[in-house]
Order: sequence, then C-alpha cells, then structure tokens
Amino acid sequence: MNIDLMHLNQDVMKQNLISIIREKSFQKGEAITLASGKSSNHYFNMKPTMLDPKGSVLIANLMLDAIKSFGKKFDAVGGVELGAVPIASFIAPLSELRNEPIKAYMIRKKPKDHGTASLVEGLTKEETLEGQNLVIVEDVTTTGGSALKAIAACRNEGANIEHIITIVDREEGATDAFEKEGIRLTSLFRASDFL
Repeated sequence: MNIDLMHLNQDVMKQNLISIIREKSFQKGEAITLASGKSSNHYFNMKPTMLDPKGSVLIANLMLDAIKSFGKKFDAVGGVELGAVPIASFIAPLSELRNEPIKAYMIRKKPKDHGTASLVEGLTKEETLEGQNLVIVEDVTTTGGSALKAIAACRNEGANIEHIITIVDREEGATDAFEKEGIRLTSLFRASDFL
C-alpha cells in the first residue's frame, strides 16, 4: 500500500516513524559504548532509519513541523557531522516542496586541514553566519556534548541559535546542558518511548 507521506497528520507520521526506528535502528541487550563514553544496554543506530526512503521523509516532515511551531523565521538548519548531515540534507529539499524553504549547512566537528578550513559547509564565498538564525538537528542526543561544540563554533561566527531538534533524546542530561546555553531541545521521541 502506497501512503502519501507528505500529507499525514503528525500522530500518524510519528506512529509510522517509531515503527521504522524499532525495526531498523533500536537495539537492546548487549552493552555498547556510546559517543559520550558511557556504556548502555540499549542503542540507537539511526542511520538505517535516516537512509530509509520513508524514514527520511517522515523525519524531515516532523522536524519541519517542529521548526514551524517555534513561530519565527529561520535561515537554515545545521546538521552536525556525521550523524545529522543526512537530516539537514533532506530537510532542505522537502522544505522547498512545502513552500517553506530553509537552507542546510553541515557543521564539522573540527576544521578540515586544507581548502577554506571552515567548520561550516554550505556557505557561498560571500556568505557568513553573521546574523543568521539556525536550528541545529541531531539524530540521537545523549549528553549534548558534540552539539554544544558545534553550536559554540556557529555562535563564534555570528549565528543565532536557540533551538535544537533531535530524533531521539536518550534522556541523559542533554536538556539541562542545552538550557544552560539558552537552547531548547525538542525531540521527536525519547528513549523511554522504546524501553
């Protein structure tokens, strides 16, 4: 059955997406070390969901709905390397199809050692982040450490950042860490939705 993913209501989109995540991206049982250095017996590898055709459309639609709910105009979404780059790259074209165009940037964890040595990819030669309103996107958020580094780098270049959207919040301290920096975390799902 072919479903029109562009015109489902939010609840139905979330039900479809959580099913895809459970099938393709959620693992429970054996202990695994997370990017934060912590060990956990449940793990989200969001890449199979993000790279699934239906998964990518659902994520982009739900994140665009979240961005719209913030009630202000944003210049771009920034995807933190590597996990969130696909998210930003499929939000941009879907935003155009929805007549709500928003650019996408890729934010490196560290500057490349050649070329422009920029932390932010996607800016034209004449463009800077100065004064731009950015929303940061992530796949899975644990403590928020890697996103906070990316946010600091963008703020140092003049960007305004008040919001971050993640697919799954592992509920391990990120909300408080972001609040201390004046940033609101919005999650499509929490780890407790799967446990």
